[in-house]
Amino acid sequence: MAFLHTWNFFRAGGFDQVQLDTGADLLALKELDQKLWVALSCPTRGIEFDTRTLDLIDADADAHVRANEVLAAIAWAGGLLKNADLLVKGSDSLALADIDGSSEEGKQVLASARHILKSLGKTDAASISLADMADIEKFVARLEFNGDGVICAGQVADTGLRATIADIVKCAGSVADLGGGDGINQDIATRFFAGATAYSGWHSKGERDATIQFLGDKTEAAAVAFHAIKDKVNDYFTRCQLAAYDARAAVPLSRSVEDYQQLAAQNLSAQSREVASFPLATVEADKPLPLISGINPAWQSKVDVLREQVVTPLLGSRKSLSAPEWVDLCARFTAFETWQADKPANNIEQLGIARIREILGSGHREAIDGLVVQDKAVEAEVKAIRSVEKLLRYNRDLFSLVNNFVSFRNFYTGEDKAIFQVGALYLDGRSCDLCVKVEDVSKHAGFASMSGICLAYCDCVRNGGAEKMSIAAAFTAGDSDFLLVGRNGIFYDRKGQDWNASIVRIIDHPISIRQAFWSPYKKLSKMIGEQMQKLAASKVGPVDDKLLKAVVDGGKPAVEIPATPPKPPFDVGKFAGIFAAIGLAIGAIGGILASIVSGLLGLKLWQMPLAVIGLMLLISGPAMLMAWFKLKKRNLGPILDAGGWAINARLLINIPFGASLTGLADLPEGAQRSLVDPFADKQVAWPYYLAIAAGICSLIGLWYAGFFGHG
Repeated sequence: MAFLHTWNFFRAGGFDQVQLDTGADLLALKELDQKLWVALSCPTRGIEFDTRTLDLIDADADAHVRANEVLAAIAWAGGLLKNADLLVKGSDSLALADIDGSSEEGKQVLASARHILKSLGKTDAASISLADMADIEKFVARLEFNGDGVICAGQVADTGLRATIADIVKCAGSVADLGGGDGINQDIATRFFAGATAYSGWHSKGERDATIQFLGDKTEAAAVAFHAIKDKVNDYFTRCQLAAYDARAAVPLSRSVEDYQQLAAQNLSAQSREVASFPLATVEADKPLPLISGINPAWQSKVDVLREQVVTPLLGSRKSLSAPEWVDLCARFTAFETWQADKPANNIEQLGIARIREILGSGHREAIDGLVVQDKAVEAEVKAIRSVEKLLRYNRDLFSLVNNFVSFRNFYTGEDKAIFQVGALYLDGRSCDLCVKVEDVSKHAGFASMSGICLAYCDCVRNGGAEKMSIAAAFTAGDSDFLLVGRNGIFYDRKGQDWNASIVRIIDHPISIRQAFWSPYKKLSKMIGEQMQKLAASKVGPVDDKLLKAVVDGGKPAVEIPATPPKPPFDVGKFAGIFAAIGLAIGAIGGILASIVSGLLGLKLWQMPLAVIGLMLLISGPAMLMAWFKLKKRNLGPILDAGGWAINARLLINIPFGASLTGLADLPEGAQRSLVDPFADKQVAWPYYLAIAAGICSLIGLWYAGFFGHG
């Protein structure tokens, strides 16, 4: 019967989380149902964790670490260590004796660790640390061969071979070497030599065939001169043939007088496009092409080159060229043009045929192949060097990762900050420890609003705006009365660096029971204040209008603006109705107050405070009850899901835990406090006198009404 691992769970966030304490727990994670994992994926950026380690775990390089990749990392590291409990310690160093050399990979890793220490002058060292791997890239770069199969010209001692590699890079391109330079690999070398061989064979064919190189080494230059004017010569002879066909065509085919008149108004030159569009020479029936004079100025130089490099070598000295002679010249170039069409398509021609043949006959191809083989031969050794770094990072970081991935032990126990907590925001007399990095505020807020947590999105900058980032800070204690877009605070990241933070968006949700208790009274106070402001504005407005009119019409006598409008005639019926309504209102309010006061006076002295408290709870109770239900449902999951996590559980934040995530301003323990404020508002006594008078009148009224047993 297979041994079943015994798991321990702890209760936090409203659900059971696995407790990982030993190396055996880590190795057995593959057996734990992933439905019991808190997260199944997390991003490799935007969290407080070593990005190099995350990139090593992220096997498919998709910028997300998934559950299976975490399991693979644990299995790999556990297989190279003699004791998996070392992973729990989280040390950045590892004793060589702790590396398991029983497997082939283990042997290579152990040998590479010793080789690294030896290269650092620590031959007798018993352990290796990440500090020893700080210059791993430089170490690999110093190696003559680093296993990537790339050969750089700088690492070759032979000057001839070094020049050949440089020519290969120039013609066939290069690839980056692990050492940081540019070199060639087997594919590039094979492609170059194949192209060089093909080009050399093609060039040899032209040299052997007299019909191709009919002018020897001057054939190519003659071909260039021929093709530079071929189409224009064909155009000329075609026009002459049309003139022979119909004599009337000769004049218009030579261009009309009107065409010359249009040119006459311009500044002409031999390079003019309009001049070049005219025929090579005047058109006549069966007229030969003049080669010396009577030629279109725009084409004179090219005709001269054609005469010197093609016509004279092939036909002798001529002043003109007939149509049959031109056809013969075209036929001479047919074999050359066919040969040119077969030229291999590559960049090797730039080296010249002499240099190409020198490279092919030098034996450099075999030398390069040998260097590539030597470099690839140490591939496993160099990979083992990388594996040493990987093992050291996993030894240090894996246990921390699983306690922020498989369970959220760090977050819920408070032993350490969770990896998604990027710092603390200080704003509005509070410090918010639950701050997550956000890439897109609008996109994040659209989903995070389902968390039920009050979130303030802040844009953070430092170094004069050179560094920028956005965060979402959770306010889980206090109130939201002064959380406003535009308010500024200070954000401290996990490195202790301070950032200027400004609120750009708020998702408003209940923060605390205390806020809910006072909310009805604050709303009533706000409503009364707004009504009083409206009343004052309604009274001030007409007065301001009268003053403004008086200023505008300052030239008119003051009597034109009556101080008071004429009084309407007294309406007895209307007055009686208003008086009755006011009386009813006062009576109703008085009745309510009388009932409340009589009820209070009917109680015993110790019952009166309880009645007042009960009345306040009656007013605030519904708001407090609603807030209590909402605060119980606060869920961290949507906030992390919106940031790229795959959260697999309901991460509840209850009222006590939420209060611990936001610190309120409290005086230090033992601090002395003076209540004397020299700038405090002066106390006005008349409201108190008015309240006392109202109380006395109420008591007299109740006495007359018989509430105290009077007659």
